[in-house]
Amino acid sequence: MSELTLTVMRLGFLAVLWLFVIVAVQVIRSDLFGTRVTQRGAARRGGPEPRTQRQAAPQQQQRRQESGSRGGGRQRRGAPTKLVVSEGTLAGTTVALQGQTISLGRAHDSTIVLDDDYASSRHARIYPDRDGQWIVEDLGSTNGTYLDRTRLTTATPIPLGAPIRIGKTVIELRK
Repeated sequence: MSELTLTVMRLGFLAVLWLFVIVAVQVIRSDLFGTRVTQRGAARRGGPEPRTQRQAAPQQQQRRQESGSRGGGRQRRGAPTKLVVSEGTLAGTTVALQGQTISLGRAHDSTIVLDDDYASSRHARIYPDRDGQWIVEDLGSTNGTYLDRTRLTTATPIPLGAPIRIGKTVIELRK
């Protein structure tokens, strides 16, 4: 092999090695600091500065609760009317049950955004069935969803007051 070919191969190997190091540093950085969440509509209109996901989540929950409490659908007697987070970083958060599907996870478009290391981006969903009962379904999460200390494998009806555990977060249906 000529000296020129050997030098070109060494430089190529060095470039690939540095590319690998840069990609590894970017992955570690995104794991440590997360991705930046911006509100596209507000940025275009010159509105307020974008907030992070953690700051925006409680205000979104409050808006959903207020808008949900205005509507007036009749429910059967003894049926749950709200979903309450009883443990975890969002303890005290309440979502009014209006017949819509409630998604749980780390994704910013979830109904309840969980800031929990043990939650998947699309972790679980809670939805009403035709009989007015509420059903919880695990969406293939890594760490699982638990209903009364039992890991869910299929869509399961939720008894009133039964704890639903996702990582460190506990959620209950209440009247």
